Amino acid sequence: MIIDINIHHLPEDLFDNEKVLDGFLSTAPRSFGEIARLETLDSGKRHMILEKPKGFQNLNYVEGDYSLEAKLKAMDDAGVDKGILRVPVWQEWLRLDTCKIVNDNAADICKRSNGRLYANAVLPPWGGKENLYELERCLKDLGMVGVQLACHYGQLYLDDEAFKPYLKVLNELQVPVVVHHTPLPVYWQSIYEYTNLRREFGRIIDQGTAVGRELFSGMFDEFPNLKFIHTMFGGNWFANYQLLMPHASKKQEALVRLDSSEGDKIARYLKNNIFFDMTHPSSWGKEQVECAINVCGADHILFGSSFPVVYGWMSGGVDFVNSLNISDSDRERITSQNACRLFNLS
Repeated sequence: MIIDINIHHLPEDLFDNEKVLDGFLSTAPRSFGEIARLETLDSGKRHMILEKPKGFQNLNYVEGDYSLEAKLKAMDDAGVDKGILRVPVWQEWLRLDTCKIVNDNAADICKRSNGRLYANAVLPPWGGKENLYELERCLKDLGMVGVQLACHYGQLYLDDEAFKPYLKVLNELQVPVVVHHTPLPVYWQSIYEYTNLRREFGRIIDQGTAVGRELFSGMFDEFPNLKFIHTMFGGNWFANYQLLMPHASKKQEALVRLDSSEGDKIARYLKNNIFFDMTHPSSWGKEQVECAINVCGADHILFGSSFPVVYGWMSGGVDFVNSLNISDSDRERITSQNACRLFNLS
């Protein structure tokens, strides 16, 4: 079985329902340089664009890409058996009223998929009765299998005090949390001019920063039941692990510059609390992905395609994972078993 845990979901009537469309366009914070706009492609389809700064595109949503039919056709073509839906990036800004519309449509899509699709709940992460009522509704009434968070909200990463009321509830409920990247990291000014630096490396910076802050803050001591599944291999965290957990020098040094006391604690968090979504794995390169699996462990990595950002990422991702020089048991963990365990799927 192959389970894609990163299939993007937007309301199917996003481009036809003015209330829903305004719920997306009006919430992007223009005062912070986020420019949301619509245009029409040569094909006649409408196209939602997010720019930051003005003239530099970071998100593109095309009419028709997010229907149930488009999802199931792509899954059939790629050989993907089941998928888990998430909102692509925009969850950083959505109001509660729009989140309810998004959640209702996701639940309806899952129901119409005949058991092939599941969904993560999306809601504002600040606690508060109304937000938590929506969480309860999503989990109990709509049958959602997890929740999603953005890497950061404004300038606040998830280790900030502002998120504690919500994280406390998620910790008590033991709900798995997908942590999706945002369009750009908090400090983006040095990378925006060049497309691939902005649209790919920017998300690596954001994910790596988020994972690092979660680990070094010690937040998982307070919330030990949290399971965070980070996109983009957690911002290449496998490449940074040893560097950021230095061993104590065996020589007498004139000055101790690095903290070598946290290695065991960080290793415990990485084992118990942090997991990684491959996020269009065929883009990474065979040697890099095999290294990530070796360092992070196959029991901590889940297959995800980011469909439909690029249609070929789903089918190419399946073929790519099948080509990796790993054991069949590790391949099964990555493509299905980890998702079943973390999201409690049958």
